[in-house]
Order: sequence, then structure tokens, then C-alpha cells
Amino acid sequence: MKIPNGISNLFKSRLFIFFVFILLPAITTFKQYHHGGHHNNYLIFIYTYFHSADHLNLFTAYPEYADTNHYGPLFALVIAPFTYLPEFIGMYLWEAANALFLFYAIQTLPIKNSKITAVYWIIAHELLTAMFSCQINPSIAAIIILSFTLVEKKQNFWATCLILLGTFIKLYGIVGLAFFFFAKEKPKYIAYCVFWTVVFFALPMVFFGPSYIIQQYQEWYISLSEKQLLNASLTSMQDMSVMGFVRRVFQNAEIPNLPFLITGLVIFCYPYLRISQYKSLNFRLMFLASAMIFAVIFSNSSESPTYIIAFCGVAIWFMIQPRPLPLPVLLLFIFAILFTTLAPSDIYPKIVRDQFFARYSFKAVPCILIWIYLSYQMIFQDFNTPSRNLSYTAPEGNI
Repeated sequence: MKIPNGISNLFKSRLFIFFVFILLPAITTFKQYHHGGHHNNYLIFIYTYFHSADHLNLFTAYPEYADTNHYGPLFALVIAPFTYLPEFIGMYLWEAANALFLFYAIQTLPIKNSKITAVYWIIAHELLTAMFSCQINPSIAAIIILSFTLVEKKQNFWATCLILLGTFIKLYGIVGLAFFFFAKEKPKYIAYCVFWTVVFFALPMVFFGPSYIIQQYQEWYISLSEKQLLNASLTSMQDMSVMGFVRRVFQNAEIPNLPFLITGLVIFCYPYLRISQYKSLNFRLMFLASAMIFAVIFSNSSESPTYIIAFCGVAIWFMIQPRPLPLPVLLLFIFAILFTTLAPSDIYPKIVRDQFFARYSFKAVPCILIWIYLSYQMIFQDFNTPSRNLSYTAPEGNI
């Protein structure tokens, strides 16, 4: 069935997509704020600032909300502007800021505009899932993408700024360091990393005092360590990872992370040895996709809203594949749409969502398989051949 030109052009319109990225936060904010008060994460966030101002422990339980904070002390400054607004408005602007930051980051990808448009639509539902939790994951995805594109543009100062900003807020940001080997002037890159580490480590001290912030860094470490142990249980909403899938299939919470992490790191790092491939933009984009998926599927802190990071990697991987699409690529992509991005949606009965997707961390499985296939491509394919380069031509004006 042929799609009418008017509808086709509408979905290709960058302005229309921008409107959608503004509308999605409005939907999630309204639903979460007005239907049962499901905006607990936003309360955790704004109280991070209030507790910092009062020199209270940022990582203990408080009666104002359920659960506990797991973001670094620097996050108190990031959320500060939103805390002075009425709660509903602040929550919407927080959600919109995350969505639009990701919108901007995707726009900087060095691929054709038509492919960028496709990436927006591929991640739209996963973005909606992330925003229902009100977390910062869309911005973490944006930081990883921008750290790549800024390295491509030889703007190492700002690339490292984003990487360290993301790391000091939520550790996933450190994934941006994966693009170090593609950077020019590596000594400067390292120096910039040191500079921004000092800046972001010390910045909260300017507002809340050195001794208090140093203590909170120690508490943050303890909090994350405890969280790792809790996540590995067979009933948590987290551990949607390689390890979590294996633990839950075998119903054994004692299966350790380390063997999986070592294996994953070896596979992830092996393509670095293919130095002759570095000159291929195709290869570097595959590394971006690999890093975004790897960060999620090998973290036992991963939960459903975290998969906006991994699914951006899936979308980039899919859009830079040669056309016509190889059958494994098409099948893996359909598998990911059905069982990753649609896993928490109402197209599946609640019993399926609870007893299959959540119980076995099955949302991770399509991304795991895609990452394995992607890694195979990076290890064995030649990205310098003309047939592998045709699909990666960047438009004029892009990086």
C-alpha cells in the first residue's frame, strides 16, 4: 500500500519530529503527575538539590519519596534550575530538556538526513519509555553521541567536557572515552580529561563546601556498591543485562558479573586492533553503536528506561548497514522492535510483561544478539571497500 505523499512528507519533516519530541514529554508529564503521582524520580531529583543545600546525606532514604538517589553530587547543580519552578512545570521542562538534547545530538550524526530522520522514528517509543521514568538517560545517550561527533569535528575540549559531565552525573557517561583512539592530538585530549575531572569534581564544592561534597562522593561509592548487590537479585526491576538474563534463566543469583564483563571487554576492544579500519567513517560509527549497546547490556544497573541508550546504538547500527539489507540484519532489527522497544508496552498482556520480559530480563536479549552480530562485523568485515562505504556518505554541512 502506497503512503500518500502528504503523510510521507509530514513524517520526513524535521519540524514535525521536533514537535513530537516536545509533545512526548507533555504526555508523560501529564500522565505521571496527574494519575497516581507517579513522578517519584523527579521528587528524588529535586530533593537532591534541597538536601545538598541542607548538607544532608544524598544517598539515604527520605519520607518525601520512595527509593534512593543514585546520581553524583554534581547532579544537584544540574537539577537546581528546575527546583525553583512549580513542580508540574519543572517536571515538564526537565523531560523536554532531556528529549530535545537527544534530538540535537542525533542531528549531529555524520549520516544522510534521511537516515537521521529514520533514527528519530526508530527510537521514539523507547524515548517515551525512558521519559515515563523521568530519568536522565536520554541526555546520557545524547552525551555519548555528541562526544563521538565532537571528536569527529576535532573539538576534543568540548568532547571531554561532555564525557566527564556525564560521568560525574551517572557513570554511563564514561563510555564516551571509547572514542579516544579516533581523536587527533591525543596528549591534549588526555590533558582536557584531567582538566574537566578537576572542574566537575570541585564544582559542587563551590556551592556546598569541600568537606560535605567529599563525604558525598564517598557515600555515592557506597550507594552504588550496595545497589550492584541488590540489582543482582532475581526479582529486581533492574539487571536487564547479559548477566541478568543468565542469572534469571538459571534462577541463580550467585552467578558473578566478572566472567561476562571480561569476555565482553575483550570482544568490545578487539576491533581497536584493526587500526587500518580507523579511517573509515563506517567503522567509527559502528564503534559508536557498539559502545552505546555495550554500556547497557553489560551493566547490572540497567533497567527498561536505560534502553534508550542501547536503542540509539541499535538505530545507528541499523541505518548504516549496506542496502539491500542482509537478512540477519533485518531479522535482528525486527526482533529488537518487538521484544526490546515494545516489551513494556500494552501490546503485550500484563502477565507477559511481568512473567516473561521482566522475570527473565528478556528486553536485553535482542540487543545482546545485535551487539554480537555487530562485533562480528567489526572484527571480520573490511570497511574500506567501496561497497561498505556507499551507505555512509555524510551530507554537506554535516561533520
